[in-house]
Amino acid sequence: MTIGKDGPIGRKTLSATLNIGEGSTRTILQSLQEEGFVEVNRSGAVLTRKGKDILRSSLIDVKPVDCGFLTIDREDCAVKVSNAAHRVVSYGCDERDIAIRAGATGATTLLMKNEHLYFPGDKDPIEIGVEERLKQAFRLRNGDVILVGTGRSYELAEKGAVTAALKLSGEMRKRKELGDILCGDSKQEDLQALALTIHLLCGTPVCARPLDELGVRVEKGAIRDRSYTGPLLEEALKKRSIVEKEPSSGPYQGRRCRVAPLEVDGRILAVIGIVLD
Repeated sequence: MTIGKDGPIGRKTLSATLNIGEGSTRTILQSLQEEGFVEVNRSGAVLTRKGKDILRSSLIDVKPVDCGFLTIDREDCAVKVSNAAHRVVSYGCDERDIAIRAGATGATTLLMKNEHLYFPGDKDPIEIGVEERLKQAFRLRNGDVILVGTGRSYELAEKGAVTAALKLSGEMRKRKELGDILCGDSKQEDLQALALTIHLLCGTPVCARPLDELGVRVEKGAIRDRSYTGPLLEEALKKRSIVEKEPSSGPYQGRRCRVAPLEVDGRILAVIGIVLD
């Protein structure tokens, strides 16, 4: 957003604007260049056509809005997340916690429905004065979410609100290539996204375990166990080959399962298993 608004912009200026170190800024710019979103020339960083398309399609919009009694600290930052009301499942607690971890004092979640803004789970709209200020700041439609971060400085309020908004919109998911996920020192958490994706594709329980530590068990759309191993996972690791049979113990005892080693450059990095029936 900053490059799109102020570009071409030099690395030092960008670093100061974002209030992050030059080393971090360099790393971010390199990543954006590799994705094809940014070009860096003598004048500084500018968005490519691809970058402009990504910015235009972004689901979030950020503005300073004084929300008065609605928040608990001096400075407020409001972020609109388009068409995301269906993703708020915990009355805004998750978004608040994410914002606090990012440095904000707190965050308030509001849902747009019936042409008004509501707290999640409430039947009555919020105070009309605050609603009017937010409607003046954003073009709101039913189904949109407003996240209001609050903090002792605007920067902290913005960081909290934007981080929560990116998480809610799904735009903060890490982009990892398969080679990054399956690196030689893969840990349990590195396999979680892969196991969950396989589960969503095949619709049956999936288990995954790295070579040197306990793994994960995914079932019914979520990670159910983060310290899991099973007899077939152990057997496949030991034999370094595919194992297909009914396990003699564990949550899938008596169900046909298949476990295969995950091998890169001749090295077994992990094993992944699925329930066949």
